[in-house]
Amino acid sequence: MKELVEKINAEIAEFVKNAEAQVVKGNKAAGARARKAALEIMKDMKDFRKASVEASK
Repeated sequence: MKELVEKINAEIAEFVKNAEAQVVKGNKAAGARARKAALEIMKDMKDFRKASVEASK
């Protein structure tokens, strides 16, 4: 589960970097990368929830 948390943190950092580039600099490609990262984060958060529930049993 520790690896999953590290992966989520890395994806969040990537999202923040690309989202800022889109908002501040108007970089459209960065917006696409931010949206892709958001989808990956959502998927990994669901996996984290499953792992967390399983670990608490």
